[in-house]
Amino acid sequence: LIDMDDVDSTESKPEVSIVIPVLNEEENIAPLVTEIDDALIGIRWEVIFIDDGSIDGTLGELKKAKQNREQIRILRLKRNWGKSTAMMLGFEAAEAPICITMDGDLQDNPAEIPAFLEAINAGSDLVCGQRNKRRDGISKRWPSKIYNMLARRLLRTEMKDMNCGFKAYDTRLARSLNLYGDMHRFVPVLARMEGAVITGLSVEHRPRRHGQSKYGAARLIRGILDMFTIAFLLSFL
Repeated sequence: LIDMDDVDSTESKPEVSIVIPVLNEEENIAPLVTEIDDALIGIRWEVIFIDDGSIDGTLGELKKAKQNREQIRILRLKRNWGKSTAMMLGFEAAEAPICITMDGDLQDNPAEIPAFLEAINAGSDLVCGQRNKRRDGISKRWPSKIYNMLARRLLRTEMKDMNCGFKAYDTRLARSLNLYGDMHRFVPVLARMEGAVITGLSVEHRPRRHGQSKYGAARLIRGILDMFTIAFLLSFL
C-alpha cells in the first residue's frame, strides 16, 4: 500500500467520508468528483479513492482532481487486491462518523447521498441502496437475480438487492466488519450478525457510460462460495 494522502489536517472534520474503490476508471473520475461536489453543498465531506491496482490513467486523473479539491484523498494499491480489501482500507482511513460506499463507474448517483445521511441520522447503522431498475446488460442482470435469490434462501434475508454497492454506514460498524475476499457482497448479513439497525433505500441505477464492467464468471463463483461460508456461520450462531 502506498498512501498518496498529503491533505493538511484541519480543525473542521468532515461529516461524511465517501469511500470509492476504483479499478481502471480514468474516464469517470472527473465527472464523478464534479457530481459529488454539486450534491454535497453545505456538507463537510471527504472522498477517499482507493486505486486498486489500475493499469490505465486512473491514478493520473485522481491526482488532477486532488489538485483542485483538498477534500480528496488517494490510497494506491500496487496490485489488484479486490473490493473488500479496498473498502476496509477506506474505512480505516475515514475521518467522518458516517461512511458512504459507492462505485466509481458513475452508475450510482451522488445526488442521493443526502438521503442516505438522513437515514443514518434517523437511527440506522447501515442503509443499503436498492436499485429500482438495473441499467446493465442481461449477462449481469440474470446472474445477479439468481445470486440474490440464493442469498435470500441461504442467508435468511429479505434484502432484494444484496449486490448494490451504494451504502451508508456508521463508521464504527464499517470498521468492525472485517471484509475480505468477496465478503463486501454480504455486508447486510454481516451487519445483522453485529446487531446493526439496517434499512433499505430505493436508488437510481444509471447506465455505464465509460469503461468496462469488472464483473465476470470467476467473481460469481467466488461470491457463491463465500455465500455458503456466511450461511455456515449463521447456522453456527
